[in-house]
Amino acid sequence: MEELILKLKQQIIEALNLEEMTPEDIDTDAPLFVDGLGLDSIDALELVILLEREYGIRLEDPKANKEIFKSVRTMAEFIEKNRKM
Repeated sequence: MEELILKLKQQIIEALNLEEMTPEDIDTDAPLFVDGLGLDSIDALELVILLEREYGIRLEDPKANKEIFKSVRTMAEFIEKNRKM
């Protein structure tokens, strides 16, 4: 799981062009939206594309996305349960 979390942090930095950040700068359990990283709805779309492209996961339920994208850890847990590649 820790390896997946590190990889996910790197992918988030690349996908969202957070060039000034390193994986160590992202708190695994901090909120991704509003507080924490302060991501917005455009960033959320980028994260959905990341999950589809890198892990073969299609997100069907928009209401579930809020829970999935709560933190890097919740994303990693979701990927572990649902990855297709």
